[in-house]
Amino acid sequence: MRRLAAVLLLLTLAACGVGTGGGGGGDEVREPWSATPQPKPAITADADTIVLSCDDTGVRVPASPAGLTPAGTFARLDSLTRPHKVEGRIWSDNDERMYVGVVCGARTAEQFATLVARSTLTAYQGKPALRWTTRTGVRSFMWLERPGTAVYIGATPGLADDIRSIAADITFTA
Repeated sequence: MRRLAAVLLLLTLAACGVGTGGGGGGDEVREPWSATPQPKPAITADADTIVLSCDDTGVRVPASPAGLTPAGTFARLDSLTRPHKVEGRIWSDNDERMYVGVVCGARTAEQFATLVARSTLTAYQGKPALRWTTRTGVRSFMWLERPGTAVYIGATPGLADDIRSIAADITFTA
C-alpha cells in the first residue's frame, strides 16, 4: 500500500511539473511522460562516451567513469522480477565493480515500481526511481528515464559513493 501511495505521489508531482523543468517563471514546460512521438536523431557516440540503447533511444555513458577500467558487458539483471531486455557495461578497479546499463520495457511508473522485489521506491530528478542491495552486496539504483527506458547503476561497496556522480554524468539521447 505504501508503494502505491508513493507511485501516486510521484505521478502527481510529474503532472504538476515538479522536478521536470516545468512550472512558472516562463520556463519551457517539459513533459517527460508525453505519448507524442518526438523526432529521433541518430544515436552516435564519441570517443568519450558509450551509448546504451532501447531501440531508437539511448543513454550516453562516460567511456571510463571515475577513471575505471572496462571489464565487459552484461545483458541480464538477476534482481528483476520479470525478464527484460538489458544492455550494460561493467568497469572495474581491482576487486571493485561498477555496472551501468539500460533496462527496456517498463512504460509506466506502476510497471517500473514492480521491477525489483524488496526495493525502495524513491525519486530521481522528479522521475520514479528504485534502490536496493543485492545478496552479493551490490548497491543498485535505477530510474525510469522515459517510457520504455530505465537507467541502471550498480556498484560494489568500494565504489558505491560514485553512483551519484555517475548518474549525473549520464545524458539521454532522444
